[in-house]
Amino acid sequence: MTEMGRLLRSGIQGCVVGTWVEQVKVPQFGGMVKIVVEPDYSIFGLIHDIHVDDDGLVRQLLSAQNVQMEVIEDNRRNRNVPVEISVLYLGYEEGGDFYHLLPPRPPLSLDEIHPCLEGEINDFTDQGFGYFRHILRDTEIPTGELLASHLKDVSRVKSTDWLNDALQELIVQLRDDYPRLMALMGALRDAKLVFEQH
Repeated sequence: MTEMGRLLRSGIQGCVVGTWVEQVKVPQFGGMVKIVVEPDYSIFGLIHDIHVDDDGLVRQLLSAQNVQMEVIEDNRRNRNVPVEISVLYLGYEEGGDFYHLLPPRPPLSLDEIHPCLEGEINDFTDQGFGYFRHILRDTEIPTGELLASHLKDVSRVKSTDWLNDALQELIVQLRDDYPRLMALMGALRDAKLVFEQH
């Protein structure tokens, strides 16, 4: 299992992970992740933000003129450029059972976080769509874009039938919030996801 980073801070709804610039290619917006807290207890989450911080040297380089590409690459590769990944919890697995509920206890600082393997994505999403409510509850994140990225990622391992069922569930959950529903539909269209026509 590829380590993506380690927890900086966590709560009951989500966490922030610290990583290094070389690992930025591994996580992606809307990608599912897993934190193994104990041998029989793991938390599943969704990446909803990737934030690259600056530091004093970056500010100096920005103010300089004609910075050589070698200097920029050296700064990116050989220095510890701080990268923070924000994760929204979707549910957890305990004793082999999956729950689309907030975890009973959060992970601890410095716990490892990993991108979900295809089998883990499949197992978690086989339990239904209850975890959508965690994504839809948070109005501070770009819900439509996040769901479109998530569904595009999950479509690697799920059937078109699953995608159609997911879309129907989202329409039901957003039926009283027309602006968010339209934002979601626009993002799904731009993600070029294939749904069956009825």
